[in-house]
Amino acid sequence: MGNPTHAFGTTFTWNSAVVAGLSAINGIELSVDTLDVTTHQSANYYKEVLPGLIDPGEVSLEGNFDYTDTAGQQAMLTDLNSRVSRTGVITFPGATGTTWTFTGYLTGLKIGDAATDGTIPFTAKIKPTGKPAFAVATSAGLTTPFFSVNNSGTIVPVAAQATLEYTITWATGITTFTITPTAAAGTITVTANGVTQTVISGNASSAIALGAATSMINMTVVVQENAKAPKTYLFHCVRQ
Repeated sequence: MGNPTHAFGTTFTWNSAVVAGLSAINGIELSVDTLDVTTHQSANYYKEVLPGLIDPGEVSLEGNFDYTDTAGQQAMLTDLNSRVSRTGVITFPGATGTTWTFTGYLTGLKIGDAATDGTIPFTAKIKPTGKPAFAVATSAGLTTPFFSVNNSGTIVPVAAQATLEYTITWATGITTFTITPTAAAGTITVTANGVTQTVISGNASSAIALGAATSMINMTVVVQENAKAPKTYLFHCVRQ
């Protein structure tokens, strides 16, 4: 299933101002032109091509007209009339930490139609110029001393911020353990045996039950900073 994310809460800014009243933000769609290089020597009657220029497509906006939105909708109308480029930013919901940033020109803007029973719509079209920048801001994750476990669990490999998967082994007599994670920022959640708990950095979790002798359970530790994608650590917890 992966990590699908609900699109609700996505925003679009134009020249650093959030455009109000939007119900749909149709974003960057990259396509590559092709150059036909077929010759009489092309094999098996198949065309041959080379990649050409990359087209960033067109960004279109839909929503309701907001006559109070002077920095957003009305500013876009002014910029269309002035034929000036501005910076546009599509910011997906905060849990993804994901943005598209581009420079573009307004190529269309409409306020209306006005039906007898309905809101006044607002639509705009923007043509990016040059390469849009795609970015995913990710939570920093665990920091020194990363984490520790009680009851003499043996951890491999050596803990490191960028290492996301570990195996922890306990002697057969150990039936429960705790983990003490450390992070400079964000919320830490620990999930094992179908139970999720929030743990304050530098503090021990509640007791987590190991499986039967010679069995393994999996545990995840997730660090989530505001407006950034989470960083997830996987622990294979083995009881000898």
